[in-house]
Amino acid sequence: MEKGNRLLIHMVLICLSIPAILPLIWMISTSFKAETQIYTNTGMQSFQISSLWPSPMHPQNYSEALQTVPFGIYLRNTLILCLLTVLGAVGSSSVVAYGFARIDFKGKEMWFALMVATMALPGQVTMIPVFTIFRNLGWYGTPLPLIVPAFTGSAFFIFLLTQFFRTLPAEMAEAARVDGSSEWRIFTQLVLPLSKPALATCALFQFLGTWNDFFGPLLYLNDPNSYTLAYGLQQFLSLHGGKWAQLMAASTIFTIPIIVLFFFAQKTFIQGIATTGGKS
Repeated sequence: MEKGNRLLIHMVLICLSIPAILPLIWMISTSFKAETQIYTNTGMQSFQISSLWPSPMHPQNYSEALQTVPFGIYLRNTLILCLLTVLGAVGSSSVVAYGFARIDFKGKEMWFALMVATMALPGQVTMIPVFTIFRNLGWYGTPLPLIVPAFTGSAFFIFLLTQFFRTLPAEMAEAARVDGSSEWRIFTQLVLPLSKPALATCALFQFLGTWNDFFGPLLYLNDPNSYTLAYGLQQFLSLHGGKWAQLMAASTIFTIPIIVLFFFAQKTFIQGIATTGGKS
């Protein structure tokens, strides 16, 4: 009976996921089509949805897309940006979260509530003053506005890690203090090794956010050699808007690393999400 219930639940979840999967399938199938296979002949151009998988296939769309726009440079810029922001966001957020979770200081609850409240503030509200600050610093046109803020911590990551750190047994830290360990040593050698699922979750969120970020590069970057993949796709659309097969091929290349990353990290990701809501 239990097996039957599980099978029924799985079937329902699969059916519910079909609307989310269909656009991905259409994108991949379109990337293998010729331009004449994408449109219907109805007097005006409209996308053809009836035949999802093309025959014959045109894999040369991928090589043509990569040759039309320097996606290799965009990929390099994006990976460097992702690496730096992940290191900065996870490192700085974990230090602040440890302070909120394990160190008593005056006004801690007030500062924590104020920090959490900043998550309700839309980015559009702070966009102009933040842009003005970076322009006055002379950072406009450089990747610094996209990198430096990650090293000042993320309110969401701080909240997530604080909740996780509070679930760790306080007796271990107390025993380490009795043995003469400093707070920094307790944090780096005791707390961080036990927090790998939560840290991996924050790293994955930050990686996805940086990988998919379009507005940041659009706002601060003006050198084509500094463009990221998300901005590069928009440039491809602007310059070669009629080449939908190549655009879908480029979009598929852009999407594949995220899918692969999630499949490799899904166990740690789910574990990190499941363990950050507990109470100490």
